[in-house]
Amino acid sequence: MSNKNTSSNKAVVPEAKGALNRFKFEVANELGVPLSDGYNGNLTSKQNGSVGGYMVKRMIEAQERQMSGGSQNGQY
Repeated sequence: MSNKNTSSNKAVVPEAKGALNRFKFEVANELGVPLSDGYNGNLTSKQNGSVGGYMVKRMIEAQERQMSGGSQNGQY
């Protein structure tokens, strides 16, 4: 068996990296988390987790809106 150095933490669409980074800073700003470009080891796990969690929440909401856009009365 070969040991491949693969990471599951790679963007499927590398071009989206910049947009996701901007989104991260937008969310951090909304939540009042003092995120900086570079080292953020001074932030607590709670602060960092709130940014990531809220990003996921907003992405799910956007996907749900997109999916329900073509449905009638919320039914498929």
